[in-house]
Amino acid sequence: MNWKKALILLLVVLIGAAVVAANVWYRRDTGVRVAVEAIRTRSLEAIVAASGTVQPQRQVNVSANTTGRVTRLGVEEGQYVTSGQFLLEIDPRSLEGQLQRGEASVGAARSSLQSARMAVDQARANLDLARQNLGRQEELWADGLTTREALEQAQNAVTLRETDLSARVQDIETNEQRVIQEEASLSTTRYNLNQVIVTAEMDGLITRKSIEEGETAVLGTMNNPGSVLLTIADMSVLEAEVEVDETEIPGVEIGQVANVTIDAVPDRTFRGRVTEIGNSPVQESTSGTQRQATTFKVVITLEDEVPGVRPGFSCTAEITTATRAEAVSVPIQSLTVREMLFDQRGTLIHEPPSGRRRSVETTLNASNEPPPGHTREEVEGVFVVRDGVAVFTPVRIGIAGEQYFEVLGGLEPGDVVITGPYASVRELEDGGNVRPQEDEE
Repeated sequence: MNWKKALILLLVVLIGAAVVAANVWYRRDTGVRVAVEAIRTRSLEAIVAASGTVQPQRQVNVSANTTGRVTRLGVEEGQYVTSGQFLLEIDPRSLEGQLQRGEASVGAARSSLQSARMAVDQARANLDLARQNLGRQEELWADGLTTREALEQAQNAVTLRETDLSARVQDIETNEQRVIQEEASLSTTRYNLNQVIVTAEMDGLITRKSIEEGETAVLGTMNNPGSVLLTIADMSVLEAEVEVDETEIPGVEIGQVANVTIDAVPDRTFRGRVTEIGNSPVQESTSGTQRQATTFKVVITLEDEVPGVRPGFSCTAEITTATRAEAVSVPIQSLTVREMLFDQRGTLIHEPPSGRRRSVETTLNASNEPPPGHTREEVEGVFVVRDGVAVFTPVRIGIAGEQYFEVLGGLEPGDVVITGPYASVRELEDGGNVRPQEDEE
């Protein structure tokens, strides 16, 4: 009899062990295999990356101040010049002819002015004679020795001479204005003649030469800019002009540190600082109906010397917009969005996974509508692994580093979060069974 009881007890133990093993194996087989990572603190940097070109901080485009043929050219592209150095000469012969005509016009205007002054003197003398004659006629008229006709003629003569004197004085003013006009025109001609010799306005490198000896330099107008003959660039101070996307421009500020890499100078990084931020978007041509991305120009002044640099070199800048030391951080790929249930106090309610909802009594109706006073909201969070179960945990995110987000609330160092695979994170349900890879045998 004792052996029968022992056999029955053994069978019960074996059955219980089989049930436990089956449950463990079932949970092992049904859990989603995921990669996990423990939360810890680390230093983070928020980086804004943008591409553009390297340009000198100061460059001058040399254009023609007068139209004419280039008779002498004293520089070549790539040559270093100093301020005041001779660059080129434009044919001065047409301007020399204008100068001679201007000098003659000034002389004629001055001669006319002198003639007008002499005419005033003559008109003033004639007026004095007419007034003397009028005085005599008035005395004779008083003595009854002349006729009224003679007296009136003397009076009219005085009036006529006064009018003639006023006209001659006006001629002087007219000729004085003419002299001023001709002298101004002569001064302009002399200035233009001086401009046929073009000199460098600053020290720098000739980075562009668009004219050859014998070609004609064209003077610009309001609607037609003049031809750029030469470009002089001061290569001692360089800038990286990059285009930053509109979504990232609010985080960029004057004085922020940037690391610039230049395609033509591999394996080197140059330090710089943000010195200018555009207020208007960069204008880009659109092709068809496709909408172009809106970008803003950001200028970074380089603090390091760049060997062998040329204007227009392509570059990439990484601007550090924020830094955090020993910040609680979560992998970027862990972050996801879920629609969660909240009660009237705003407390998160964890619902059973959809696969088990039919066997669990809930307050939800068939249409999956929230209970009275409850709401469903999309929230950002991560899945934390607790006892083999993925628990969705809302988090508040700060700055974004290269691979990690700063966590402002919701997680603590030591929490284990699910990092992948991407499809699993996207489709995982709150409360679902998971199998962390580190637990795999």
